[in-house]
Amino acid sequence: MLPAVHLGPLMLQLPGLALLAGLWLALEASSRQAARVRLSGETVTNLVFWALLGGVVAARLGYALRFPGAFLKAPLSLLALNPQTLDVGGGVLGGLLVAWAYGQRKGLPLRPTLDALAPGLVVFALFVGIAHVLSGDAYGAPTRLPWGISLWGAKRHPTQFYEVGLTAGALGVLWRQARAPRGDGTLFLWAVGLLAAVRLFVEAFRGDSVTVLGGVRVVQVLAWLVLLGTVWLYPFWRRKPPPSSPRPHA
Repeated sequence: MLPAVHLGPLMLQLPGLALLAGLWLALEASSRQAARVRLSGETVTNLVFWALLGGVVAARLGYALRFPGAFLKAPLSLLALNPQTLDVGGGVLGGLLVAWAYGQRKGLPLRPTLDALAPGLVVFALFVGIAHVLSGDAYGAPTRLPWGISLWGAKRHPTQFYEVGLTAGALGVLWRQARAPRGDGTLFLWAVGLLAAVRLFVEAFRGDSVTVLGGVRVVQVLAWLVLLGTVWLYPFWRRKPPPSSPRPHA
């Protein structure tokens, strides 16, 4: 694990740099895929940018509404770059609403746009795993297996490496599918389904999972629901002819 390096007086947070690199490569991958489904790569990239911006703003405002006392004495702290004061649920909802509004304004068809975003989604997930390797987050449960790693005072499953390896495999599978896109949304279903399958496996060995009802892992339940949803939806989108994908104005 290598959370930071010192370059003279500067300390670089490597997990954060990994996430930034992942975002850049994800945008590049989605921009190139957009061209394959006859969409403007610039418009798709702008969609992601505005969705991220809207998501961050909504996440901060959501946290402020839940815990107003944290900001009453120092209102300017709302602008602080502190990831600990974000409401994830509010951020996701806000980002989706902004993305929908932007897509409507630019005339982006839903399913081709989802297919354009699919490679970027998996690329970014890969770099999230790399960030976990660097930070030591998302650590595994204790194990006696020979490939266990020493972390946080115990020998543990190397779940961060499981995550990176399996996500890299998912990216390879998706890349083959992306070479001949239909623009019908099924590439996006492949991406979401593969990531859900990765999460199902990795979560089984995590040592920091949120559990309910005496040991049921919440993330695994959600992953099962997502995986079942993609399997159910796939044949409907596969049979339905791909919508036309006129190149929208940038």
